[in-house]
Amino acid sequence: MLINFNKIAEQKVIGMNNGTGEMSAKMYRSEQGKIIPCKIHIGGSIGLHKHETSDDINYIISGTGKAICDGQEETLVPGVCHICKKGSKHSIMNTGEEDLIMITVVVER
Repeated sequence: MLINFNKIAEQKVIGMNNGTGEMSAKMYRSEQGKIIPCKIHIGGSIGLHKHETSDDINYIISGTGKAICDGQEETLVPGVCHICKKGSKHSIMNTGEEDLIMITVVVER
């Protein structure tokens, strides 16, 4: 199977999960989950939310930020992977001077 993200329209989202600012993303969905290349723009965030039915895996490509998962703060830099397991709550913030670019994989279970 091949997923061509060049053919998927980028969507802009303001205040994702009651976060701040704007982000943009391309999303592939299936019954098994989602694959989402995305950018959290400077000063933006994804608000605190709970993953009821899925694991949320976020691989950082570029930029800097922080994630708070179940009260634990994690520093996000290129090459790290933040995982929010099913049943956990997390938020992600861009704390840097450029877009925080990541690939998110949501695995339903």
